[in-house]
Amino acid sequence: MEYWPRCRASSTHARIRTWPAGPASKPLGFAGYKAGMTHVTVMDSRPNSITKGEEIALPATIVECPPLKVYGLRLYRRDAYGAHPAMDVLTDKPDKTLSSRLILPKKTTQKNIAISDYHDLTLLVHTQPKFTGIGKKKPEAFELGIGGTIQEKYTAATTLLGKEIPVTDVFGEGIQIDSHAITKGKGFQGPVKRFGINIRAHKSEKTKRGPGNVGGWTGNRSFPVPHAGQTGYHQRMERNKLILKISEPSAVNPAGGFVHYGVVKNPALVIHGSLAGPPKRLVKFTFAGLPTMKAKAPLAVTYISQTSKQ
Repeated sequence: MEYWPRCRASSTHARIRTWPAGPASKPLGFAGYKAGMTHVTVMDSRPNSITKGEEIALPATIVECPPLKVYGLRLYRRDAYGAHPAMDVLTDKPDKTLSSRLILPKKTTQKNIAISDYHDLTLLVHTQPKFTGIGKKKPEAFELGIGGTIQEKYTAATTLLGKEIPVTDVFGEGIQIDSHAITKGKGFQGPVKRFGINIRAHKSEKTKRGPGNVGGWTGNRSFPVPHAGQTGYHQRMERNKLILKISEPSAVNPAGGFVHYGVVKNPALVIHGSLAGPPKRLVKFTFAGLPTMKAKAPLAVTYISQTSKQ
């Protein structure tokens, strides 16, 4: 019941509804394409670790991060029912590839904006997969939060309008972030694979891989009862993923490239652990939303495996 309903996500990239606090006048997140996994060795500097001062091996995910392009900004007004988009301000020279994703206006007119009349502001950005080797040209377009007061947001957004944002301007090494992604789709599956229920005895009536008799009052089709249905391709968030390193492509590419991905051509995030989704899927990152958790000590990366994954 932690995740319900288990239906397919509406988009290939995650929807972020809330932007955790971050530095003023700077974007509050970034996005990159998941390339694959490898292993790294780090010098353990955690004060309470039993391997303190030793080299340890950790699993890591490589996420290629070509720069994001800012094509506009969105202004919000608030009323008794919440915040609502009031106006979009677009750049006069958008990227040509953006027209394959959005219907762009033929002319853009710059208006005099009284920023005090608005409650919030976000950046309108799109990815640039043309700089990668995944064979994709159509970009993803989404909103990106920005920190500070409404006046600080507006000043920073007008400076960034029409420009690129590299990943190094948003995140640094040794910080914790939250990941938002769409998991790998597995189609229509039964309740054993979908919910992990036990397979019943071989002399059971009607079925062995079903939920069986769940009681006379609840009803077998009640929503808490595990039944077959869509598995995977769900939106999931993972908290407090540690950025081990922001690396150049030459330091992370394995011999022969990543399986089902290819060769990384842009700066990449080396993130401790695994991330949701298959290779080539867009993963969004925000600053950690639980600042009360004890931050992990920075771990110095001494080696990144580049052996062939073929």
